[in-house]
Formats: sequence, structure tokens, C-alpha cells
Amino acid sequence: MSPTAARAAALAPGSIGNIGPGLDVLGMAITGPGDRVIAERSDVRGVTIADAGHRELPTEADRNTAGIAAIEVLKRVAPAEGVRLTIEKRLPLAGGQGGSAASAVAGAVAVNRLFGDRLDVHALLECALEAETAVAGRQADNVAPSLLGGIALVRSVDPMDVVSLPVPDDLRIVLATPDQRLRTAEARAVLPSLIARDRMVAQMANVAAMVAALASGDLALLGRALDDQIAEPARARLLPGFVQAKAAALMAGALGGSISGAGPTSFYLVDSDALADQVAAAVRAAYAGLGIACRAWRARVAPRGALTLPGDAEGA
Repeated sequence: MSPTAARAAALAPGSIGNIGPGLDVLGMAITGPGDRVIAERSDVRGVTIADAGHRELPTEADRNTAGIAAIEVLKRVAPAEGVRLTIEKRLPLAGGQGGSAASAVAGAVAVNRLFGDRLDVHALLECALEAETAVAGRQADNVAPSLLGGIALVRSVDPMDVVSLPVPDDLRIVLATPDQRLRTAEARAVLPSLIARDRMVAQMANVAAMVAALASGDLALLGRALDDQIAEPARARLLPGFVQAKAAALMAGALGGSISGAGPTSFYLVDSDALADQVAAAVRAAYAGLGIACRAWRARVAPRGALTLPGDAEGA
């Protein structure tokens, strides 16, 4: 990238936050739609947004996650310059697919590319995290995989310490999005402030087992470990149909499943494309039986994040 580029872009994939028991510490990038941000030089100092990508999203840069991340990058690399953003919003709002994080990551990477890729991975994560903090809380389980791809373990955000985990070749994912919305703030509000020791111990054991399962490729263990003792029980009552959909998915052969991030999207792990299609059909039927429209589809872990995906803009 030339330091004098007039235009750059970045595409960031959606993601599954938490991955069940890994509340705020585990996340995976997923194939399918992502958010794209185009950054262009501007004569107006600071960051402006030409198009927020959705009528419900703010065009004020300091209220938009792509804009906030861009502001943070600009502070570090070219504080006297101006940037104009165009956001292509392909992930749903309040859908549990890491949309706010994807926009933040794409905004950070696009502006960094515009000015010659001066920031390293940790700095980009920090810039994206500032944006995510403004709308969803200070956790990086969505921004890390959206930036890096694959499955990420966030050991710490202060200082930033992210570990990329292996992805078993046979792992497939079914995502199901009912015709619902749930804001992250609402979903976080119902989390318990006190957790019994036996639940905390079980949660720690399950997260450790998930890491071991990913490292060894043991999908059966991964499914058994996908047992959230904290967030899922609290949030399930906010998501009509989830309990029935999960039961249907397990009956159809899913290894395990849980709520994707804050919801309403849920996800189910399987070990083949054929089984993924069966599970998706079972989940759709469960929601339909309750009179709830639901889209369910097959996906995989996205191996690349915004850092290595091309932006496909002129000069990028």
C-alpha cells in the first residue's frame, strides 16, 4: 500500500462471540456476509461518514463503530488528516453475528491501509476494541476473530493478548436467525452478578475442554464441552423459541449448540455438510411450529479476517 493512497477498503467477516461457555473470551469468524468499509482521503479534518450503510445507524463518526475505530487509527497515524468513510452493512443489526465488531474492524483496517499499514495487529485490535466498548462492552471475542480470522482466545484485553486456536477440518456450523432482535445491552443486563462456585468450576472446565478439543480435533469432546452454565440460561428467556430449536438441533444430530453472542442468532456444531443441512431443517421447523420465521444456513469457520482479506477498492 502506498502511503499516499487516496482510497482503501477492508472487508471484515461476521463472528460468533462466546462460543457457549467462553463468555467474552472465545470467538470464531464465520463464512458468509461481512461488513465492508471504504476509506477515502478528505479535505475535512477528522473522520466523516458519507454512508452509514443502514438507516438506523448514526452518521456521526463518534457514534458509529466504524467511525470510532477510524478515529482511533487516525489519532495514531495522521491526526491532522481527514478521512471519509462509506460503510456497506451486510450483517444484521442486533442479530448476534458480530456486526458492530465487523464494522469496527473494517473501519480500523481500511484507514490503516489508507495510510500505509503503519499499525500492527495489537494496535488495530485496540482501536477496534474502543469502538466495540462504546456499544457492546469492553470485550474482544468478536473483534479478534473478525480481524484475524479463525478461532480466537482472548486471554486479556489490558494488555491485549490473543491466541489463535486450531480449527478441525471437519467442523461445520449451522447458524439460525429467527425474526427477532436483541440488543447486546439488554442481553448483558440479565447476566447474573453472583455465580455459584460449582457453576463457575463447570464453566472453567468446559472452556478448557473446548481448547483441548480444538487442539486435538476431537469434535465429540467439543460438543460435550459446549455447555454454557452462565449466559445461556439467563438469556434463553429473552429468546422465544431458542430452547425448542436447540432441542430439535440436538435431536437431529448436532454435537452441541448455544446462543451466538448476545443472540438472537443461535449456532450448532456438526461434523458434515449433510448433517448440517438436517440440523438446519430441524431448527427451521422448530421455530415454524411456534409461528416464528427463521433463516438457518450452513457455514464454516472463516480462515481469514479483515487483516488478510482484500478490500477490493481502487488503491487497496
